Amino acid sequence: MPESTGNQFGGLDLLSSAVVLLDEKLAIRYLNQAAENLLAISSKVFVGCPLTAVIECPPGLLAALDSTLHDGSGYTGQNIDLRLSSGELLRLNCAVSPADAPEARLLVELWPIDQQLRATREERLVEQQHANRELIRNLVHEIKNPLGGIRGAAQLLEHELNNPGLREYTQVIIKEADRLQDLMRRLLSPHRPMQPGPVNIHEILERVRSLLTAEFPTLLTVQRDYDTSLPDLIGDREQLIQVFLNVARNAAQAIMRQPDGRVGGPGRITLRTRVARQTTLFKRRYRLAIEVQVIDDGPGVAEDIRERMFYPLVSGREGGSGLGLTLAQSFVQQHHGAIDCESRPGDTCFTIRLPLG
Repeated sequence: MPESTGNQFGGLDLLSSAVVLLDEKLAIRYLNQAAENLLAISSKVFVGCPLTAVIECPPGLLAALDSTLHDGSGYTGQNIDLRLSSGELLRLNCAVSPADAPEARLLVELWPIDQQLRATREERLVEQQHANRELIRNLVHEIKNPLGGIRGAAQLLEHELNNPGLREYTQVIIKEADRLQDLMRRLLSPHRPMQPGPVNIHEILERVRSLLTAEFPTLLTVQRDYDTSLPDLIGDREQLIQVFLNVARNAAQAIMRQPDGRVGGPGRITLRTRVARQTTLFKRRYRLAIEVQVIDDGPGVAEDIRERMFYPLVSGREGGSGLGLTLAQSFVQQHHGAIDCESRPGDTCFTIRLPLG
């Protein structure tokens, strides 16, 4: 493709959707970066090649391309299956419109359906997180004052009791009040100001790995699958340690929990790092991001809580506080990242994406 054409359409690289420009013979004249990533091809190699050499188009899409080419009518299609030359099947939505350019006659825009669903889910989680946070802050402030009064009254009562057996009951009140106060502090902890600085993601994951192996020395294997070429990112080291520790410990506790209540194991957790290119996080496009996956072979997330697992006080484990994943999500969002989960029995994967800039 001539240099002038590349410069003319260079602004399309800013779009999060995949854009392909075709000429009158349905040959590729331009691909933006999102299209290169989606179709797993390079502009330098495939510009000038027929579109059908890159993807296997269904007859309906080919007819729509021909119709738009000859009469200028636009086309919008949903749930279209495209098969790449590698054999991978993509399900996406598509829009075709005329392009007014010397070498391009058609503009084809592609949106992977799973990407759209993830973006919608991210937006819903953020809205729910804000609502939950405000509710929790109000609730905590309403609870803290009477809780302190209950604890103080129990201490005064304990000093007036001569019967040691009765003091046992005041100790129960004091200890439970302390436990609730600790819970209140943990509910408010995401509001601590960040202390950003350069951090190495693998140093953080190694810290998490050492803590897990110390806590579960015989029943858990923690494997590493690192891309050691990843650069440092700017973040709060302590918050990020807490993120991955909460997610990994949640995975370990799931492995140890059997449906019949017995202690499980041995199990395996894999910590995997990769670079993600041209990633959209909460409607903002990033050229590079770090992707960390925490994968376990436990029983999976119960279906009835999958949509609510990041909400506060929701736990699939008896005795769980339901705060670990909520705090993890809060800290990830403070880093402008996103966290999601795919789960089935024997294979649960939490994916955390953190932008590099």
